[in-house]
Amino acid sequence: MVNTSRRPRQTQRQTAPRWITLAVRPLLLGGVALSLLAGIAGGLLRAGVALPALPDATWPGQAALAHAALMICGFLGTVIGIERAVAVKLRAAFLAPLASGAGGALLLLGQPGPGAWLGVAAAAIFTAVNIVIVRRQRAAHTWLLLVAAAAWLTGNLLFATGQGSMATLPWWFAFLVMTIAAERLEMTRLMRRRPAAELSLQAVLAALLAGAAWSALAPVAGGLLYGTALTLLALWLVVFDIARHTVRAHGLSRYMAVCLLGGYAWLAVAGVAWAATALGLPLRDAALHALGLGFIVSMMMGHAPVILPAIARVKLQFGAFFYVPLAVLHLSLLLRLVAGMAGDPLRSTGALLNAAAMALFVATVAGAALAWRIQHGGPHALPTRKTSS
Repeated sequence: MVNTSRRPRQTQRQTAPRWITLAVRPLLLGGVALSLLAGIAGGLLRAGVALPALPDATWPGQAALAHAALMICGFLGTVIGIERAVAVKLRAAFLAPLASGAGGALLLLGQPGPGAWLGVAAAAIFTAVNIVIVRRQRAAHTWLLLVAAAAWLTGNLLFATGQGSMATLPWWFAFLVMTIAAERLEMTRLMRRRPAAELSLQAVLAALLAGAAWSALAPVAGGLLYGTALTLLALWLVVFDIARHTVRAHGLSRYMAVCLLGGYAWLAVAGVAWAATALGLPLRDAALHALGLGFIVSMMMGHAPVILPAIARVKLQFGAFFYVPLAVLHLSLLLRLVAGMAGDPLRSTGALLNAAAMALFVATVAGAALAWRIQHGGPHALPTRKTSS
């Protein structure tokens, strides 16, 4: 989570958004839940999974059409927007996740134009929030967070103007990948690293952005560059990230490291599959979901035990049961992306198990919160320290 502690205490008290708790928090949580559930349903439909028929319901078709927008902008964009708004402690910052959540709802209502332009507004506000963060804390990772926000804004503009997935998806994924890379770069400050490490990361991410920009004009060359950058980023993270040390620790630190290292492996797979797809091989599903599920959801599972208590004001009782949804996620991806190449039934089964892994993780987090209350009692509170991983 971004550190904005340099801000004076008096200003923090003046801008503490207490009204968010009473009025806006239900809207934010509702937007997150709606986009997540609809995005998962749309993904299942696209993978050939038959869902229970709902008479006169049009939202399943809209969810299938807007699957990527719901998952990346409506769900993850809103979650990241909430986390950043909590960190920056500005009331106006919550307009970004409110807009992205509302945009997801409009997509489901069959209003793609207004929904897409609300996404543009969300990304523009989110970019302004990150400018504030850079002004407070000028560091390499905060600059990267700002560039990631600009990538989201670019992708949303392309989506709103109807440029298609070939142009839009590379920018959307660049937003998520660079956000994660920036957070990991912040954590590597706890390690001794070579002076060239930060420079090499910047070169890889510059190649990623160039590949995203090039993909719309020259899909083959842009896709090759984009996929190569993803693979090189996976290598950089394995070599320089603190997770390769904390995996030998215990408890939450080890769990987070396992999530991260498994995600880096899927990031490498995604990079190879993305480049192969650009060359005409039928690996688009592997490229998109090794990246979106294998890498990004693994990162989400790893960071959730630390980030959720900070933004949702609950404590979690960590235990070995957190490894269960993680294992289901990885095994279901293997089924979907490897065995699924043999036929649609295995691919559909793998997709259904992907959804089950995410549902199981939500249930695990809810159970961990309940376990904390049972064991410790008393009101929820923020964690007193940040776990390194």
